[in-house]
Amino acid sequence: MSIRPLDGVRVLELGNYIAAPTAGRILGDFGAEVIKVERPEVGDELRNWRLYGGDTSMLFRTVNRNKKSITLDLRTDQGREIVLDLIRHSDVLLENFRPGMLEKWGLGPEVLDAVNPDLVITRISAYGQTGPLAERPGFAAVAEAVGGLRELVGDPDRPPVRVGVSIGDSIAGIYAAFGTVMALFRRERVGAGSVALSERVIDVALNEAILSVMESLVPDYLAYGINRERVGGRMEGIAPSNAYPCADGVSIIIGGNGDAIFQRYMAVIERPDLAADPELQDNAGRWRHRERLDASIAEWTIRHTRDEALTILEGAAIPCGPIYTAADIVADEQYLARDMIQPFAVDVGEPEPKTVGFPGIVPVIGGKSLPIRNVGPDLGEHTREVLTELLGRSAAEVDAMGIS
Repeated sequence: MSIRPLDGVRVLELGNYIAAPTAGRILGDFGAEVIKVERPEVGDELRNWRLYGGDTSMLFRTVNRNKKSITLDLRTDQGREIVLDLIRHSDVLLENFRPGMLEKWGLGPEVLDAVNPDLVITRISAYGQTGPLAERPGFAAVAEAVGGLRELVGDPDRPPVRVGVSIGDSIAGIYAAFGTVMALFRRERVGAGSVALSERVIDVALNEAILSVMESLVPDYLAYGINRERVGGRMEGIAPSNAYPCADGVSIIIGGNGDAIFQRYMAVIERPDLAADPELQDNAGRWRHRERLDASIAEWTIRHTRDEALTILEGAAIPCGPIYTAADIVADEQYLARDMIQPFAVDVGEPEPKTVGFPGIVPVIGGKSLPIRNVGPDLGEHTREVLTELLGRSAAEVDAMGIS
């Protein structure tokens, strides 16, 4: 039997795109029943992002796994009525609309609290629910810039770039899931009906989620007047740690910045002179001489293929690794050993469904990834089931509503 710590928890997800759906995915991964509410006919716009075939993207299938999909129009009285009925049976509401939108629909926290005084309300927005920018719209791209991340990504002689995933949305979603579980834990400890509404509203801002992972960016500025700058493949103040080219045309990552590791590292690349250099005995000195160190290391790596270099470095216990593509990941024995690639038959726009591997559930409990119960559902796949089995509406009543 699988270990699912959140079995018995029901989540109503009103989120769109990536942030709130990521929070819902995490809660669903660990057993929560997540009911995702989508717009009739259109659904979550993520269904069409990176859509290369079929009618539902692999991005949607991934972010919305372990959920049920129902369709409701929240702008209508009927949609609002059904949402409030679902709230009576739920533990958590997840949403990532612009602040004020739920209130506009008559679904603000006070209304929800009147229906269910134990409900945890998790809200994700660009800048949070309060403050002078609260009502301003914004996607993760903007949040990553305002939060300080974008300024540090890329090479110093070029404009800032973005990492290749919606990292701001994902980080915010992780915080939202964590905040939700904290609120549920507090409710469990103090008892039903004992937690004030203000303590059950979890407020996650995209820009603050980014700021929270920026390490000492702000303290370094306030303490020393230091404005960190882009340093390409390096990490500010840490050396030698970079990507280095190999003889077969690919690069590897080597992190040799620990004092003891550095000595072994220099022995491997046959540079005892660097190991003995007084200027290179601590990290501050190595950072000052980072260009010389990286050039010396690259002279060694370029004489070896990727696999040869990694074998030698691993033999000396020097942190290193290949730079994987998707093809490398799906063939990697470590990922496979921990069930981190799980196969499902899905529609990809071909005559027959295709077996596609999806990333496993993190963190691991019990030695391997928990099994994914289902990938992101078809639009409205569970509308009839939820309205009849959970809310007790008759099939004839559901048919009369015209909800598909």
